[in-house]
Amino acid sequence: MPYDDSVPPTRRARPLLVAAALAALCLTAVAGCGAQDPAGTDTGAAKPGPEAEATASPSTTPAEPRPSGATPTAPLPQGPLTGRTVVIDPGHNPRNREHTEEISRQVDIGTGRKECDTTGTATDAGYAEARFTLDVSHRLRDVLRAQGARVVLTHDDDRPFGPCIDERARTGNEAEADAVVSVHADGSAVGNRGFHVILPAAVKGGGADTSKIVKSSADLGARIAGHFVKATGSAPSNYIGGGTGLDTRGDLGGLNLSTVPKVFVECGNMRDPEDAALLTDPGWRQKAAQGMADGIAAYLKG
Repeated sequence: MPYDDSVPPTRRARPLLVAAALAALCLTAVAGCGAQDPAGTDTGAAKPGPEAEATASPSTTPAEPRPSGATPTAPLPQGPLTGRTVVIDPGHNPRNREHTEEISRQVDIGTGRKECDTTGTATDAGYAEARFTLDVSHRLRDVLRAQGARVVLTHDDDRPFGPCIDERARTGNEAEADAVVSVHADGSAVGNRGFHVILPAAVKGGGADTSKIVKSSADLGARIAGHFVKATGSAPSNYIGGGTGLDTRGDLGGLNLSTVPKVFVECGNMRDPEDAALLTDPGWRQKAAQGMADGIAAYLKG
């Protein structure tokens, strides 16, 4: 769940072309696409967000592991995505809660500083966002690999905390990824439902410059949103994005520091009982992974 230190971010208007395309999809696939209600978004510290990686002291930080999935154990099948590299970033880490000091360290996001990472949100029954994101990321990885893509995970529950948001961005950059998707779930108010895709704003400052990826990331995000509707039957968010399922933000280091096309996907609201019932259903999670994979493939082949 991407977060803003305590103040809800300013929501920017979607490009008219993208909004029209998503609105049409919504009308044909799902009823009830709602109006924007940013005030209902829960973005406070209790529902931490996607980012970050502190530079913890050597005594508490193990040697940095290689990104998961960088070297598949078996040859990839030939398919429509052969030769393409996709980086999947599972939001948060299941053990971040045990390392609150480390993940609270500040890192540079180009336009300022933010926490290395946060714990993420959870359903009322205790199903953690970090567990959800790993499960969906594994499913997404398998679908993409079956189509021939080289897939790299920023982490795979293989480290005590993190990685920090700057390292997550660096993994995609160093892999020269054709697309990067950060998987999340939101923690908003009851009654706020649906998914949304977060796109990078035009940001330039410090080590951040998104000028070369804004357009391509918007294309990637719109394709994922459209296919997510088709695969899951879920409507775009009724509280963010004005019914388009798209939101642009300039306060997330994972996007600000990216030099390759990248988006965040908030698959639903874990704090709403109806959305939580979907997010905890393995069958729905498979549909979510398929929708994201279809959107990524459409972008890469487009």
